[in-house]
Amino acid sequence: MSAVLIVAEHNGNALNQSTAKVLTAAKQLGADKIDVVLFSGNSELASQIAYEGVNQVFAVNCSGDHDQLAASIAPTIAEMGKGYQYVWGPSTTFGKDVMPRVAALLGVNQISDIMEVIDAETFKRPIYAGNAVITVKTAAAHNVATVRTASFAADKTSGAAEVVNSDLATAASHTRFVELASGNSDRPDLQTAAKVISGGRGVGSEENFKIVYDLADKMGAAVGASRAAVDAGFVPNDMQVGQTGKIISPDLYMCFGISGAIQHLTGIKDAGTIVAINKDGDAPIFEVADIGLTGDLFTIIPELMEKL
Repeated sequence: MSAVLIVAEHNGNALNQSTAKVLTAAKQLGADKIDVVLFSGNSELASQIAYEGVNQVFAVNCSGDHDQLAASIAPTIAEMGKGYQYVWGPSTTFGKDVMPRVAALLGVNQISDIMEVIDAETFKRPIYAGNAVITVKTAAAHNVATVRTASFAADKTSGAAEVVNSDLATAASHTRFVELASGNSDRPDLQTAAKVISGGRGVGSEENFKIVYDLADKMGAAVGASRAAVDAGFVPNDMQVGQTGKIISPDLYMCFGISGAIQHLTGIKDAGTIVAINKDGDAPIFEVADIGLTGDLFTIIPELMEKL
């Protein structure tokens, strides 16, 4: 009997949509059962995993020192994973931190960034910054993988799963949670937003980025940035979109002052509609844009704001 164990991601108060996207991919395996493991002391989070096809939710209570720390939870996942053919997590910052440890503890190679499930043993994943797609086949006893969430829609079914509560028993002693520092924002989450507005080096400065924020707030969009803007100190690195940042798939992606380096294009290739505004009419971004406009963003954004 084949079974799947999905590692759920959350922010302490709400389940991350990446979990529902991993579930969509997992259902394509045709496994006999799908379970989810959730590491949190918040009992309400387990009730949010109410999808059709989920058999059990293992709610593991963590102390404040260990909640979602990779070194702390990976041993528990690996121990649980011995009873499953598939142990899958999202290809997010959280998943990329946890799942390689799980694979190492189980003694198997990890499959990273699954973007298509062909059958129970065969998958497609991007390589070379997304310039090529490779088909991989594995018959390992334990298939440990991360799922490229930009390639799968979130599961929208509803159901009821049995919740099994337990305490974290194998937490690492050499690491502990100290503090979480995060920016407070009412904007949508960058990785799950339907609309994203991004700025690049062409925005010019941290102060100038206010015009991008204003447009995003007007449209109810999340805000992203190119690596050049992050490296220049215009915005924090959690806003970076691209190969070394966040891979996103919004319905609408608008970018201002971004030339379109291949690493950035890797992060947005699954977007529904790409709109590019740049002063340089020969910028590579126009090769992938559905709508392109050559012009000064400091003129165009105010005009857009007025129309909106």
